[in-house]
Amino acid sequence: MKPIQTTKRALRRFLLETQLLLHPPEKRANSADAMRQRVLDVIRQLECVQIDPVSAVRPNQHLALSARIAGYEPEILNDLLRQNEIFEYMANAACIIPMEDFPIFEPTRQRLKQHVQPHIDNIRPIVEQVLQKLESEGPLTAKSFESDQRVHGYWDNVNAKTKATSHALNLLTDAAQIRIVGREGNQRLFDVIRRSVPAELLLQAEKIDSVEALEAIMQKYFRAYRVFEPSDPRLGWQRLSANGRREAIDLHVKSGEITPVEVSGLNKPYYILASDRDRLSVHDDEDRTRAIEREEELLIRFLSPLDNLLWSRKRLTDLFDFEYRWEIYTPAVKRTYGYYAMPILAGDRLIGRMDPRLDKKQGHLTVQLLQIDPEIDFTEGLRDNVHRALESFAHVHGAETVSIEQSSFG
Repeated sequence: MKPIQTTKRALRRFLLETQLLLHPPEKRANSADAMRQRVLDVIRQLECVQIDPVSAVRPNQHLALSARIAGYEPEILNDLLRQNEIFEYMANAACIIPMEDFPIFEPTRQRLKQHVQPHIDNIRPIVEQVLQKLESEGPLTAKSFESDQRVHGYWDNVNAKTKATSHALNLLTDAAQIRIVGREGNQRLFDVIRRSVPAELLLQAEKIDSVEALEAIMQKYFRAYRVFEPSDPRLGWQRLSANGRREAIDLHVKSGEITPVEVSGLNKPYYILASDRDRLSVHDDEDRTRAIEREEELLIRFLSPLDNLLWSRKRLTDLFDFEYRWEIYTPAVKRTYGYYAMPILAGDRLIGRMDPRLDKKQGHLTVQLLQIDPEIDFTEGLRDNVHRALESFAHVHGAETVSIEQSSFG
């Protein structure tokens, strides 16, 4: 298939459009039901949204959705979990996924079940007690289970610190015998799979062919990333070797499902769905006739560290000329931008980072560092626009006031 010729700007604007980040969000939905439907629609368009419990402001899933949906509130996601409209499982990482996709993740569930089975067997009596209690009393939180026994959990290093029943809940979730069906504050609610997944989807999962399921997940990956290339170790959300990834790309190019894109200034192609060819061409036409956007009117968004747009660091470098590393695991003395530095999207450019902390009791958002990249001309208009966006961001997430401790421009 002949490669599409395009520019960095056209391809990144296409990417931003498909990630629902190029245009302003639709106006706030006029009812609770309409808002729940909008959130579900956005999750479906994105294919999945990554989950992370770290909450410098709010957890990643809520920041990602609020960046795209006017009036979004975290309780909406909880409602969708309780109503079995979505489920949490491994895709790009731990993600929120539309419930209708439950069957195609059967190979992933089987792989994880095989991985955790020895650990389940090691604490079999505890596992059985947890399952029996969930069957008779669920949904329940981890606090509902009593255990004096401590074991090595997922995050323990030297000493065994994890309550045995909590570890059993994590193992059973990975093995897809139970699932998270909601949250009470920071506590997850667990219930057995048979009661929390629609029966017809469970039946489809039992019958689905593994080759068919893996191909469906590959297609889901293509739709989620929209612009992709074979060096991504997560390609298809499957454990493929480098050769396997290249073969998968070549196979789908030959079938006509995806097409290579040659980008001016890059020495290796990216790939898009063949069905997106016309959608990309619109941005090519706009790039040739583009008008200069007024900096004081640029749409400003602050992206959470695990936002869908940021999943490929290579893509950020290639298309946005932006280097990004989440420094949460970097020792504090070695951090450059901060523990929770959120990239700043201005129109179709990533211009810097801001490191926020929300004090819910005081209703105050502190920006520990507002940093703008050296190559960005941080004009008065752009600066005022960013500050207005910060005030809006603070208000959306429950803060009445905002302050900036340190700024770095250029």
